[in-house]
Amino acid sequence: MNFFESQDTAKRNTGKLIFLFVLAVLSLIVITNVLVMVIFGVASSELESASGTTLEFNWTTFVMVGGAVAAVIVLGSLYKISSLSGGGARIAEMMNGKLLVSGVEGLAERRVLNVVEEMAIASGTPVPPVYLMEEAGINAFAAGYTPSDAVIGITRGAIETLSRDQLQGVIAHEFSHILHGDMRINIRLIGVLHGIMILGIIGYSLMRGGMYSRRSKDSGGIMFLGMGLVVVGFVGTFFGNLIKAAVSRQREYLADASAVQYTRNPEGIGHALMKIATHHDRSYLRNPASTEISHTLFEEGQVSALGGLYATHPPLDDRIKAILPQWDGDFTVAKPNTDMAEDTDTGQQTASDKKDKLTSILTGVLVADRIINQVGNPDEKHLQYADKLLHQVPEILLNAAHEPFGARAVIYLLVLSQTDTVKQQQLDLLAGNADPGVHEELQKLMVVTKEVDAEQRLPLVTIAISSLRQLSASQYQLFKENFQKLIVIDNKISLLEWALQKIVFHNLDAVFEKNKVPHFGRKSIKSCEDSCAILLSIIVHSSSQNGITKEQAYLAGAETLKLSTELIAVTSITFEELNAALDELAQLKPLQKPALLKACVACIAADGNVEPIEAELLRAVAATIDCPIPPLLVD
Repeated sequence: MNFFESQDTAKRNTGKLIFLFVLAVLSLIVITNVLVMVIFGVASSELESASGTTLEFNWTTFVMVGGAVAAVIVLGSLYKISSLSGGGARIAEMMNGKLLVSGVEGLAERRVLNVVEEMAIASGTPVPPVYLMEEAGINAFAAGYTPSDAVIGITRGAIETLSRDQLQGVIAHEFSHILHGDMRINIRLIGVLHGIMILGIIGYSLMRGGMYSRRSKDSGGIMFLGMGLVVVGFVGTFFGNLIKAAVSRQREYLADASAVQYTRNPEGIGHALMKIATHHDRSYLRNPASTEISHTLFEEGQVSALGGLYATHPPLDDRIKAILPQWDGDFTVAKPNTDMAEDTDTGQQTASDKKDKLTSILTGVLVADRIINQVGNPDEKHLQYADKLLHQVPEILLNAAHEPFGARAVIYLLVLSQTDTVKQQQLDLLAGNADPGVHEELQKLMVVTKEVDAEQRLPLVTIAISSLRQLSASQYQLFKENFQKLIVIDNKISLLEWALQKIVFHNLDAVFEKNKVPHFGRKSIKSCEDSCAILLSIIVHSSSQNGITKEQAYLAGAETLKLSTELIAVTSITFEELNAALDELAQLKPLQKPALLKACVACIAADGNVEPIEAELLRAVAATIDCPIPPLLVD
């Protein structure tokens, strides 16, 4: 599946949803006006004879009623969407999910955390927090606006019933929704349906008010109006659910296909679906909120009275057949669930692990099309890499990254200077400003780890970001201020420090600055030429060029974008300008982003040699514009 085309499709689906929403509102306006005319026409018969009662159309009344209906629906939708601006965590809270914390849970919980962690590192995204729903049915969901604020929700039935391969297939399915822009439209769907349903809620309130009203003259009309609005609410919900089902079904097929692509194991997700078919609770959830988020779930959350008409997922048989074409219709899964203890040693290093160290593609020529095609599309090699890397990272660093105090210490460790005098200044700053315990944790890490391996930096950051999401708003602001002070304490900022800063705060700001709900970009490369020039120039200046001039390296990227600009001197680029350039480039249209990344790759690969900082810069740039690149691996 092409990541950029999927993002563009998600953008167009958002426009389609708005169009259908407008049609639904107009339909409800007409229906409500008809009800008002009928109800108050009938009510007026108390004062007039039946023969004298007529239904009269009045444009003033129509406009007033229409405006009121539209205002109620739109405000109800905006309110609901605003209440979900906190991202995926708000959806998980709706479902009474419990945040799983590494190191303190049971065997099944540790296993699902490990699977999610592997998938995140393999795909180049921050590790999404995992929420456990105490439900017997086998189900899961991914929720959020972007990979930065995404969460994974999963049921007790899933983690205790599925084997590791089956669980990996389910998680890979949910990562497809995270990577390909499905989550954003899912949240908007929740808001749209709430806005339509609110008419029914108001109608129910009017009915109750009419029943208890002492003014009998008005109570009849009020009660009938309430009944009418309840009917309107049901009609709106009916069409809203049809829209939800139509939008969701095809995406489930695509997510299933992506899961097979990511894992290269069709039996994993196929057998998970077969387990659902034979499970005593299937995929059903008891939580009433599951109706609102049914389109985000891995499989149907409830039995629908209208069966296939309301179904947000294709039939199980069809999904399994699409994944396993040779399937004979037998739901029996032959392989028993015997791998519960596979992940108990995560983080432990063995001698063979250390010898079998994977190497990122830090030398050699990068092929632009190959790299771009990997955006949002990890495969089994990346999963294998992630698994081995997690065994190679020093256990003390891995454990620290899994909890909020240690995660802050890990990030601070990555930007400590190699110059003793500067490092001491940084440590003194943290001793006086960091939250209690963070400075002490950093000192423990420094005793055993003087410098973190280049290939371990980004994986540690992606794990730490998940833990840092547990900070309070005040703790986050203090962490952010300390980080920024650390990197300017020597009056200069290295490109490595800048890359880490962009990755960490791009992802965390999306969680803590809830007023910044992300939107799909609308800019073109041509309108961002100056920002492109700044970015390509800083990439060229990030390392020495082998056998070519920096101007030639810049030209390789500029020609890709057909830019007429020239290489900008590094002394002329401030980090404020670089940050502003990245912020503007993040607003590019989805189908414009691959051209930008190809230009970056062209600059990096122009001399046939890729330095570690160049690889990190490339992945940092991609992460900032929401195009996660998996680890760059040698074949």
